[in-house]
Amino acid sequence: MVGSETTYTPIAMPKRKWEVHPGRNKFYCNGRIMMARSTSVFYFTVGLIVITMGLFFGFDCPYLAENLTPAIPIVAILLFLFVMATLLRTAFSDPGVIPRATPDEAADIEKQIEVPNPNNPTYRPPPRVKEVIINGQTVKLKYCFTCKIFRPPRASHCSICDNCVERFDHHCPWVGNCVGKRNYRYFYMFILSLAFLCVFVFACVITHLILRTNEAGSFLDAIKQTPASIIEILLCFFSVWSVLALTGFHSYLTASNLTTNEDIKGSWSSKRGENNYNPYSYGSICKNCCGVLCGPTHASLMDRRGVVVPEIVTPDSTTGSGQPSPQNYGATTFTEPREPDEMNDTKEDNSKTNLTLVTTVDSNNIDAVCNETIAATSQPTSPIVNEMTPVSQTSLVFPTVNHLPVVVGGETEENNRNNVMHPLSPPPPGAHPPVRPFVKHSISQEMDTLEEDSAMGLVKLSTV
Repeated sequence: MVGSETTYTPIAMPKRKWEVHPGRNKFYCNGRIMMARSTSVFYFTVGLIVITMGLFFGFDCPYLAENLTPAIPIVAILLFLFVMATLLRTAFSDPGVIPRATPDEAADIEKQIEVPNPNNPTYRPPPRVKEVIINGQTVKLKYCFTCKIFRPPRASHCSICDNCVERFDHHCPWVGNCVGKRNYRYFYMFILSLAFLCVFVFACVITHLILRTNEAGSFLDAIKQTPASIIEILLCFFSVWSVLALTGFHSYLTASNLTTNEDIKGSWSSKRGENNYNPYSYGSICKNCCGVLCGPTHASLMDRRGVVVPEIVTPDSTTGSGQPSPQNYGATTFTEPREPDEMNDTKEDNSKTNLTLVTTVDSNNIDAVCNETIAATSQPTSPIVNEMTPVSQTSLVFPTVNHLPVVVGGETEENNRNNVMHPLSPPPPGAHPPVRPFVKHSISQEMDTLEEDSAMGLVKLSTV
């Protein structure tokens, strides 16, 4: 076979980065939705809100819209939609997860950490901490042994999701996700709108029962007419206090530009010293609120839907084997190289071999065959033979019924027979001379002689 052989080996399609994420998270919609692994409390939160509002729209809103004002169901619908939108936005988004270090990056960090006297048995390595100055305050950057990185300022490692999160606030099971740099504003708007919704529904249900009591004459009769209102009152009563307390606490954190993690640890408390202050505060409540709630939305560092690029492996020049490159997903090309000794032997054998072209021609259709052969001689090189590959013998065979063998070139024992014609002998009357296509070979004295013979045969053919 002339030329190199190509083999296609199917390989697995590349994976997305969310499929190989090392943290304890769950992904949906091809990596577009990111949540914590434990989401049972989140579904309980969604069910509690939907059931309460369903009872309110089914038993209280029709009566209040008819007897009080039609604006009540409109306000309730707007608040409900806003609460659900902010809840889902908080639960389904990336809170600000910091990607873990690659093996090369981790090795580089390990080299930067000095170990002055590791052979001393009483030696204790220093804590892996770096210090930076932010607005005149010294901030310590701790090393995360899980992610193999020095955490940025205000970042912390979540033990539930097993990720380092930027501006980590806390892990909230009610929303099924961590609360950090990228979703804190949505979390704050969720609890704030939920507090308004709880107060609004609680007030409307009480108003409904009061109006029903005035019409029925007793509170028990009013309850019999709207039994679902009692369930709504109980749910709102036990929920509104915790929601209001949580909203007030996070309002204080937002006004101070603090996080729950920093407030619990007392990182910037005045109890640690007079010079200890919050370096992230803008100096006023309005600026802090605008910086936390109205600042730009930061891009995710994870690139969840990105493709995992495999390492590039260069094929071995000796064996010809290799691995697929990242630009060629689905097939790998292997080329079988030829040994230098084999190529030299082939060239020596080819230089000593006479070129013989055996053509089997149909005596009944010799005119058509000659025309096809003349058309083939117009090509500068033969399509069968590679210019760079030495060829010792080439055969061109046409299917026939009555065969008349004709031998062109070379010295054979059949040259003395009547049905064999030498290319330099004159053709008999009425016979067509055989034609050999021009074949380009490596330069040698023997090949030059054969090419001259081919040229003379073409000249004779043109005269016929």
